[in-house]
Amino acid sequence: MAHSLGDDVGQVLWVGFHGTTVPDPLRAWIAGGQVGAVVVFKRNLVIQVVDGPVPQEVVDLEALVALNRALHAAAPAGAPLLVAVDQEGGVVQRVRAPATQWPPMLCLDGHGAPADEELAEAVGLALGRELAALGFDVDFAPVLDVHTNDANPIIGDRAFGRDPEPAARRALALAAGLARGGVLACGKHFPGHGDTATDSHLELPRLEHGWERLEAIELVPFRRAAQAGLPMIMTAHVVFAALDATQPATLSPQVIDGLLRRTLGYRGVIVSDDLDMRAIADHVGIGDAAVRAIAAGCDALLLCRDVGHQREARDALLAAGARDPALAARLAEAAARVRAMKAAHAAARDAAPAPGLDVVGALAHRRLADRLAGRA
Repeated sequence: MAHSLGDDVGQVLWVGFHGTTVPDPLRAWIAGGQVGAVVVFKRNLVIQVVDGPVPQEVVDLEALVALNRALHAAAPAGAPLLVAVDQEGGVVQRVRAPATQWPPMLCLDGHGAPADEELAEAVGLALGRELAALGFDVDFAPVLDVHTNDANPIIGDRAFGRDPEPAARRALALAAGLARGGVLACGKHFPGHGDTATDSHLELPRLEHGWERLEAIELVPFRRAAQAGLPMIMTAHVVFAALDATQPATLSPQVIDGLLRRTLGYRGVIVSDDLDMRAIADHVGIGDAAVRAIAAGCDALLLCRDVGHQREARDALLAAGARDPALAARLAEAAARVRAMKAAHAAARDAAPAPGLDVVGALAHRRLADRLAGRA
């Protein structure tokens, strides 16, 4: 089936929104095939604060299920929508109680092999089943960054280990569990955010490590992920001087197409980190960044916060694709990869439908979280 340039641009735009119900403009975009995926954040959840010795935020799960159903239902036949979330454990888990609250994945450092890998897969399965029950298709996890810098303000205990091989084994085991649970995993942040001393949400980090160090540490989990066929890998808004001294990885053909796609042989969907982050927004115009990211080899672009930026990115991609046949072909390739992943995901869901809400926060899952934290 032939697809228009507009259809292809729609598949590569993955957006966030504000509010706890689907805004009419977003619903229209989804219905028109102008959005490939929607990312749900804490700001989209209905949350109540329950009084007690320690007040606790409790998510209205029925409202979340209704929201995700409404998002899926807005999509036209033949162009299904993915609904995604960041649910890593530790500080990065958007859906709080009564969903299981997972400790940070660096806790796996307290479990020796092969128990660490078995535990990581069990956690991934439990996490995947809870997310599938809530109507999610994608979890932006696991972190594939190696924790080598205690001063890192953004990765830290989100990582699966301080050494590359154990971190890779554990992270990919969790990804396998997510897949068994019915959810698409996304490894992040290529080619490695674990040793930065600054936060790419706020500024553009730069790493001066030579190729030997990158190959021995940062790239190990991503090489393993490529070999394992992980469905998605997310880029880092970080300049790696040894790879491309002038551009962040997200915008660099040498890093994305050259290293990840060609050298490491990765065949899945490459997702940009959020282009609204200041590492990109403060240094490159959004429209230019969108075009450059696609040209570099990204297959999907996250624009999670600013509706104006979403429109700007779409307009820039349409204009660039109309005047440049090479970019139009790159968009078609990216969209085809996204569509193929969606079709495989739909087939897997048909074969194993999502469980009911009773799995969310199940006792067995809470005991598993205790075991991961070393409380059991």
